[in-house]
Amino acid sequence: MGGIRMKQDNILKRWTDTVYGGLNMSWPVVIIYAVLTAVVTAIFLIVPVFSETSFYYMGVTFEAWIFFAVIIMANCRTPLDSALKTFVFFLISQPLIYLFQVPFSSMGWNLFGYYRYWALWTIATLPMAYVGWYIRKKNWLSVLILLPVMFVLALDGVGSLMFAFRHFPRRLLKGIFCTGQVLLYAYVFTSDLKQRLAAAILPFVVYGILSITRPPMELTVNYFLPDHPVLTENAVIEVADPKAAEISVYQTGEDSMIQIHAANYGNTDFTITDGSQVYHYNLEIYEDDGGHSQIRITRID
Repeated sequence: MGGIRMKQDNILKRWTDTVYGGLNMSWPVVIIYAVLTAVVTAIFLIVPVFSETSFYYMGVTFEAWIFFAVIIMANCRTPLDSALKTFVFFLISQPLIYLFQVPFSSMGWNLFGYYRYWALWTIATLPMAYVGWYIRKKNWLSVLILLPVMFVLALDGVGSLMFAFRHFPRRLLKGIFCTGQVLLYAYVFTSDLKQRLAAAILPFVVYGILSITRPPMELTVNYFLPDHPVLTENAVIEVADPKAAEISVYQTGEDSMIQIHAANYGNTDFTITDGSQVYHYNLEIYEDDGGHSQIRITRID
């Protein structure tokens, strides 16, 4: 058994030494790398079968791009080399993703309006990749540099795994991929057991603390009632379960609206009394299969 485990460790170390330090990250390679990742990402965003899957989120959230960027940083010779090549990688790949989508999108060229978000992150890669190069040192500085990124991955990874538990198997691969990166970087960019444990455990500890102190969700929305009653300034709302949601009159008159604030998914009845008029409703706040908070209000006769 010891010989098998040692052989497995040697295989893993040879693989990580190659991927994170043994590749020739020349400028032509960076450019090809950027174009290929853009093509693959665009396919995942365009082809309907990938919609709302873990592959689709490659073009929406950070986990895949952290993975790509770390490979570049780990295979550059200097901090400046790391900064410039990571910047150019994003400068090429991100606009190409939008460009490939234009012929298939109803938004056409207006789709590039969303690129502004990624353009800011592209600029940010210059200082981030410069500092990020020092993860190659495999010491406590490496751990300190990695921890913010590892926390983002832990947050997304555990969140996706919990989502997969509620809507199996949606986002399962995303959760495994994010969590796996945390463990991988803790193994690759540390030199002893203490560093490894700190890098692997601390991001999840921070996630656990935040999950305890923050609400599961936060929702504030203005909503038209299903039967469109005309409410006056005298309208009063009584919620059967105040812990489920806070509901108030947002707008009176012909376009009467209520405002709903909730910090949890759930179900409650509420009553609106407006002079001699009494309206009874049921409010349901739930998470759909895409992970979006939804509201359903039903009139109770």
